[in-house]
Amino acid sequence: MSLDYAALKLVHQSAVALSVTGFFVRGLASFSGAGWVRSRAARTLPHAVDTVLLLSALAMAWMLRLTPGNAPWLLAKIVGLVLYVGLGVVALRPGRSLAVRAAAWTAALATVGWIASVAVTKNPRGFLAMLGTLVA
Repeated sequence: MSLDYAALKLVHQSAVALSVTGFFVRGLASFSGAGWVRSRAARTLPHAVDTVLLLSALAMAWMLRLTPGNAPWLLAKIVGLVLYVGLGVVALRPGRSLAVRAAAWTAALATVGWIASVAVTKNPRGFLAMLGTLVA
């Protein structure tokens, strides 16, 4: 049985929604001192969702024969993903001040918004491309 592209894209988009919603909720809970964010499930489940997210992204790229070299927007998404993960680590790990963690959380959410805009527009600048037209 082969998975068609539309179904794979739906799996990917659903994983994106679950991943970002989970990050948003875990951030709010962490900032408010909720104990459940340190539970095994809260630390493990995001990795399962993110694995589905990554595998579906790789499968779609494979199906479409896309590489970062022939699709600059894909390279932009990968760079954005690395930035998002780094900011997310700072935001969710204790040990830094609440202000630093909240700033990293906000920046991570803005980054994931930019990544989504790159995916939709297929433009490596994403929503930042619109800023150039507003300023000009």
